[in-house]
Amino acid sequence: MKVAIIGYGKMGAVIAPLLESRGHSVVAKFRSADVWTEADLSAADVAIEFTHPDAAVGNLNRCLDAGIPVVTGTTGWYTELPSIRQKTEKTHGALFYASNFSLGVNLFNELVRHAAELFGNQAAYSPAIKEVHHLHKKDAPSGTAITLAEILLAVYSNLDGWSMNGVTNTLPIEAHREGEVKGYHEIQFNSTTDRIVLAHEAHNREGFALGAVLAAEWLIGKQGVYTMRDLLNLHP
Repeated sequence: MKVAIIGYGKMGAVIAPLLESRGHSVVAKFRSADVWTEADLSAADVAIEFTHPDAAVGNLNRCLDAGIPVVTGTTGWYTELPSIRQKTEKTHGALFYASNFSLGVNLFNELVRHAAELFGNQAAYSPAIKEVHHLHKKDAPSGTAITLAEILLAVYSNLDGWSMNGVTNTLPIEAHREGEVKGYHEIQFNSTTDRIVLAHEAHNREGFALGAVLAAEWLIGKQGVYTMRDLLNLHP
């Protein structure tokens, strides 16, 4: 598999050696600030994109125009997902997106989904989310926290979305930026008598990198838009 890495930063530096250890080759590396065109992807079978929200949509469009399947771990651009989905369909392309590529996080999401179904039937308990990331993370709350919020809100239909500033009748999310924290997500079910906590803590970036590489291997030869639930076969 020949791979173009778009956004060769901290994640790209972990992904590149992992690809090579699995017998793949990195045929192009672009840092977030680099200028590149569809022609620069001509040697690639697939692209892995980790940049920032302002750049992601343009990067994805160029990959799709070039006919290159693309895996993206950038978050903060999902308001544009409908247009990117249409572009993927129009070009008969392939897109794999995830707010978090960690296998553990995605299995954690399924635990949260089940827990929400249990606690959602108990009026005494209300849900809350807390997330902590490194100081360099651009978006807040994290894409993973938003994904977790969507899981909870699918059950707690009485809540009017999520908020970070204490809006009444919303799902509260706390977002903290500290040091070099790789990623911590906590789900709380609170009552006046107790609190139940589910948490996931990332120790390093290798788990995210492995998920992205597995997604790239899986995506080649497919058409459409996919997520980690497809890769892990977590659909009912």
